[in-house]
Amino acid sequence: MEEKTKSTLKKIFTAGLKSVDPEQAVKRHVRLAENRLLVGEYSYPVDSFERIIVTGFGKATAPMARAFEDILGDRLTEGWITVKYGHGVPLKKVRIMEAGHPVPDEAGLRATRFILERLKECTGKDLVLCALSGGGSALSPAPRAPVELSEIQKTTRLLLECGATISEINSLRKHLSACKGGQLARAAYPATVVTLILSDVVGDPLDVISSGPTVPDPSTFSDCLEIVERYGLSEKLPPRVLKLLRDGAKGFIDETPKPGDAVFVKCRELVVGSNRTALLASSRRAKQLGYNTLVLSSFIQGEARDVAEVISAIGKEIDASANPISPPACILAGGETTVTIRGSGKGGRNQELALAAALSLKGRDRIAVLSAGTDGSDGPTDAAGAFVDGRTCDEAFKRGINAKEHLLDNDSYNFFKPLDDLFITGPTRTNVMDLICMLVERG
Repeated sequence: MEEKTKSTLKKIFTAGLKSVDPEQAVKRHVRLAENRLLVGEYSYPVDSFERIIVTGFGKATAPMARAFEDILGDRLTEGWITVKYGHGVPLKKVRIMEAGHPVPDEAGLRATRFILERLKECTGKDLVLCALSGGGSALSPAPRAPVELSEIQKTTRLLLECGATISEINSLRKHLSACKGGQLARAAYPATVVTLILSDVVGDPLDVISSGPTVPDPSTFSDCLEIVERYGLSEKLPPRVLKLLRDGAKGFIDETPKPGDAVFVKCRELVVGSNRTALLASSRRAKQLGYNTLVLSSFIQGEARDVAEVISAIGKEIDASANPISPPACILAGGETTVTIRGSGKGGRNQELALAAALSLKGRDRIAVLSAGTDGSDGPTDAAGAFVDGRTCDEAFKRGINAKEHLLDNDSYNFFKPLDDLFITGPTRTNVMDLICMLVERG
């Protein structure tokens, strides 16, 4: 792809990224006015609390915690958060613990147990500020006995590979955990708990983001068993995981806290940034660059290959008929696709979407696409996503690289790397799912 086109796509993507900077997102919604902490529409007299504590899990929680430190200053007592390896920032009062993502590890287990034990010391005179963002589920492992971490790891891998949605994955995570699904709120009770959320889930459902540790859980053990059956996982799950789910469905194990539970009486939540926030900022930047813009949706889900076909079809229609908007056009969409692993290659959902789009757009030289994760990572790779246009497949063919074969093997990373079409940002310390940006130039 031409560097000029890449530069334009980067500018549009970066505008969206800046709009969901975690530190600024918190500061837009939280301020200290005299002796009151104002959090959105909520107001808390800080002098009425003996302690103000910060906690949380997620890739973006370090800059969120830094915002709390700046706002509260000496009024902040202490705090403990868990972030993905390499996602920390310098903090004064809040302790950062780093752990594994997307598969949980021992460091995450130790950190979660530590946080839960500290929260159990809270009283009704404490205020807990909880920061949550993408990655929070993997970074807060606390397996319910007798399940062990290795069994959670295997279950997580199976769920990530089978094509389950994040809502389905997190339903199981909640019921296999002593932290998720409202159980962090249970640990902190009777403290006041205010949760600030940078949403990485389509539609911003509070019970799904980071597996909802501070909100009621509407899902059940029976729901979990239905998900297991839907994806044919009964024979693959660790036996103790399956037994725990079945015992829970029979009522032998306590459910996660449900709506109306007393532990939520003093809990409040506020979404401070989302995929739609980023899409609207990207749209404004595209207009400044001279493009007619259309934001399709922040609810994009489904197989990455299928989504690529739909996005590409819209681009072809604009190219052919100037409908629904005329070139030069910028089409934006966001959400989180899934990939059902069939091959043995290396890649991520954004790279797979881009590769499928390259095949669909072959010969359409006026159309270019960037699909990338706002967290800077896409699957187990160092890339956030990839660039493609109507020439990508032909350029690959000249180098002896077969696009169809790489797609069949889920090997998008090794398709794009020799073309220098990977989009590498490094850790962004934010996460509001993925952004898809398509440009259609004039003929």
